[in-house]
Amino acid sequence: MSTRELVVLGTASQVPTRHRNQNGYLLRWDGEGILFDPGEGTQRQMLRAGVAATDITRICVTHFHGDHSLGLPGVIQRLSLDKVSHPVHAHFPASGAHYFERMRHATAFYEQADLREHPIAEDGPIAGGKVALEARRLSHPVEAFGYRLVEPDGRTMLPDKLREHGITGPDVGKLQREGRLGDVGLEDVSELRRGQRFAFVMDTRLCDAVYALSENADMLVIEATFLAEDTRLARDFGHLTAQQAARVAAESGVRQLVLTHFSQRYPDPARFEEEAKAEFDGEIVVAEDLERVQVPKRRSSPAA
Repeated sequence: MSTRELVVLGTASQVPTRHRNQNGYLLRWDGEGILFDPGEGTQRQMLRAGVAATDITRICVTHFHGDHSLGLPGVIQRLSLDKVSHPVHAHFPASGAHYFERMRHATAFYEQADLREHPIAEDGPIAGGKVALEARRLSHPVEAFGYRLVEPDGRTMLPDKLREHGITGPDVGKLQREGRLGDVGLEDVSELRRGQRFAFVMDTRLCDAVYALSENADMLVIEATFLAEDTRLARDFGHLTAQQAARVAAESGVRQLVLTHFSQRYPDPARFEEEAKAEFDGEIVVAEDLERVQVPKRRSSPAA
């Protein structure tokens, strides 16, 4: 059975608190384990959350501020220490390649893992396969990219319709592959199954890329560093407020909104939910360290 969930490893912004580690998120998506923005302390948070180095198949870094990347040295070395046998693909802004190189070789260790670097220089697809991974440039004082996973739409076979047309055994697979079996088309015995979408948007001002990444996302993980009372600070430092993040979700057809990356200036996380509820009537999660958030079940069709 496939597993699609977000394991929250850290939710603080620049400064960790007693209750919040710096950033870190592992997205379990069927056989993939995508580690986003491993900040300082990620390796220990992985241990506490029950995440093994062998779970990681990709590392996606939005930008090279410390709270989004200082956990890289420990995680990279752990891949070799635990003898991870599969390739691990690392995506990050090309303009920060020198930072990645320094952190990859921050100290002496016996490198055994197969870590493959994929610097990002422009918007567009960055990985294919069963799901497509895309990146788009955000608006932050240093170059930053957001990420989006898109699963292709498919079809769910309808047993009653198959029986009605007398289609059984290997003929079912043939119909799926070729789209037609005699007078029966695939659309006659199946229904559309909408592919799921996941978006990861960290440090940024409002910009077109935020909306493009968020469009029709089943789960949107997005920074909410500030509250609306500090909108000017958010703009000046290249961040979003909870209000802005919720409006993006409402205007983009998002199903589940996961707010994170909170400034230490706000001791009460309930205020982020209150602010978001005024703008967005879908599911809202104010992320907490070590929380597991399930990706919503798929919608039945692209029009749903």
